[in-house]
Amino acid sequence: MQTRLDERYQNTSQGREAETILRNCVHCGFCLATCPTYQLSGNELDSPRGRIYLIKQLLEGQEVTRKTQLHLDRCLTCRACESTCPSGVEYAHLLDIGRNEVEQTIKRAPIDRMLRFALRKVLPNHNLFAFVLKSARLGRPLLPERLQRMVPAQPKIRQNPTQANHPRRMLVLQGCVQPALNPDINHAAERVLDKLGIALVDAQQAGCCGALAYHLDAQPEGLDAMRRLIDAWWPYIANPDKPIEAIVVTASGCGVMVKDYGRLLKHDSAYAEKAARVSELAKDIGEIVAAERPELTRLLENCPAPEAEAIAFHAPCTLQHGQRLDGVVESILQTAGFRLTRVGDSHLCCGSAGAYSIVQPHIARQLRDNKIAALTWDDSAIVVTANIGCQMHLQSGTQLPVRHWIEILDQVLC
Repeated sequence: MQTRLDERYQNTSQGREAETILRNCVHCGFCLATCPTYQLSGNELDSPRGRIYLIKQLLEGQEVTRKTQLHLDRCLTCRACESTCPSGVEYAHLLDIGRNEVEQTIKRAPIDRMLRFALRKVLPNHNLFAFVLKSARLGRPLLPERLQRMVPAQPKIRQNPTQANHPRRMLVLQGCVQPALNPDINHAAERVLDKLGIALVDAQQAGCCGALAYHLDAQPEGLDAMRRLIDAWWPYIANPDKPIEAIVVTASGCGVMVKDYGRLLKHDSAYAEKAARVSELAKDIGEIVAAERPELTRLLENCPAPEAEAIAFHAPCTLQHGQRLDGVVESILQTAGFRLTRVGDSHLCCGSAGAYSIVQPHIARQLRDNKIAALTWDDSAIVVTANIGCQMHLQSGTQLPVRHWIEILDQVLC
């Protein structure tokens, strides 16, 4: 693709990165077949190829309109197009650049600005979000049925055992919304890894990974959150007496962001080296468990087989497209004796996509309903996933239980 960047962007790091990405695109259209929004609307501007043209026009100095902003907003950043692209176009990185530039140019409507501001301030603040969630749960019976489905019920919490003092130690990202929505996910990860001889360490001062603000077009705010998280982790990473083997992330949405710290902060002289090290250490919980498969298999030999109910696994986009870990969790579950059902269009997004289900509710509900139909057509008794956002979004549209896969693995390990 030929480009003629406007002089405002020619000598900037983002401009050079965008030009490289644009030149890799051969506008073949393979991405259209795997783009969830294009599948719904049939509008090419709601496809990766269409959005690439919009960003190209923006960077070449052509007029930016609300229409440009609308079509960039509608992208889920699911990265299914990247898994399909034969040219290796880094579409998500280009989209970040385009969205940031549009945000500087087009002023949003007051209600939209207020919503995005509230999401950035409430969701990453663990205490504030926990208070809001508790209040919503108390008032849940008074809400209309449609709104009741949007308020998750209080999950059952298993007793967390006292962990042994293992020589192998890993940091764990608690996350911002996950401890309030379902704290047992990280508890389950702690119990499973404890049985595998690994201790999880929680840096109490650690907070949000920065993904929420960054993808709500408040990129400086998101980068600051990343720096704070690195600062919280660094004393543990830099301690030679008690080495940290990895950083375990149980929410794939957070995992794909933490693994990208090295790129996002590469121009920050104070954090570039630390960010690269954090990204190197970051591992999805599935990667950690898969690496311990021989010990896991040995443990399972002494445990009763799981119930014969059929399980549908929803692979979050951040796991299969963002981290390229397609098949890892499925293999672990099969090793544990679970029977997995067939899932149609497993590459398509469920519509959660961070805060997308809130800022683009109509599209998100359509995608959710399509995904639930694909997950349940083979008589599934339970749905499992690898990301708290997907779990909550899917649960709002089905009566079947939706759980994190590490929770059900925890239950069969005796």
